[in-house]
Amino acid sequence: MKDRLVTLVGGGGFIGRYVAQALLAAGARVRVAQPDPREAWFLKPLGGLGQTQFVAADVTKPDTIARAVEGARHVVNLAGSFSGDLRRIHVDGARAVAESARASGAESLVHFSAIGADADSPSRYASTKSEGEAAVRAAFPNATILRPATVFGREDRFINRFAGMIAMSPVVPVLRAATRFQPVFVGDVAAAAVAALAMPDRFGDHVYELGGPDVLTLLELHRWIARAIGRDPALPALPDVAGRVIAAFGFLPGAPITADQWKLLQRDTVVAPGAEGLAALGVTPTPLAAVAPGWLVRYRRAGRFAMTTAQA
Repeated sequence: MKDRLVTLVGGGGFIGRYVAQALLAAGARVRVAQPDPREAWFLKPLGGLGQTQFVAADVTKPDTIARAVEGARHVVNLAGSFSGDLRRIHVDGARAVAESARASGAESLVHFSAIGADADSPSRYASTKSEGEAAVRAAFPNATILRPATVFGREDRFINRFAGMIAMSPVVPVLRAATRFQPVFVGDVAAAAVAALAMPDRFGDHVYELGGPDVLTLLELHRWIARAIGRDPALPALPDVAGRVIAAFGFLPGAPITADQWKLLQRDTVVAPGAEGLAALGVTPTPLAAVAPGWLVRYRRAGRFAMTTAQA
């Protein structure tokens, strides 16, 4: 990837910053494209002089995407949302990126979807993700589609959200306690994206489901986080009727939840049996316990000077 220009659509987001870091470390030139490029300027120190570029682009405005990918040999689409006009972002936006990548002569395109993408899903998020995949394949047949499970890392809004709730309250109710998750480390997701970009002949026209080595129910995940930060709250599993009411109001104390996210919780977020994943892309999955304690320390009562429950 050395000296090759890569456009990252949505590159200043949580996953995007790690993809950018991996590309910069590999010697690539990175063009970050998003509605407000200033929000991604924190990436500048990660590259050498002239190695990073920043342009204003919005997937709902195809002409801006066409300018953003012009001259790029590789393109990554990281644009996604849980709110707003999901069809414009996940379907029309994905199509705009793929069509622009094809028109510009890009060698490879990596499109980020999600585990659970399903055209028949009652969840608007999952159904539009599936439609977006179809739109990408139609416009750029050799695209690589990555479907990450729930992604965790220092800046995530998943593990950190639960850790914040557990640190603040002696009682933390758990919605859909038996729903299973397979959290995947953001650094592994970034490595997978770079591998797919670099070898389109090998990884193009494939779908990869990216999950970590740990499969935990939501209740087990809460318990793991509690132990990691030295807390011992009550973790009552809420009945579904209570969950539906909470989702209807859109708020669980300490954590907003939408009706669509409630629908997503009805299904496990795990790699499908037989699906190709990180191993096929040459990436060894990182366990949650190998990296999460390093940043979860801030949720302990005395920070890094505290002992975990296991040590006490």
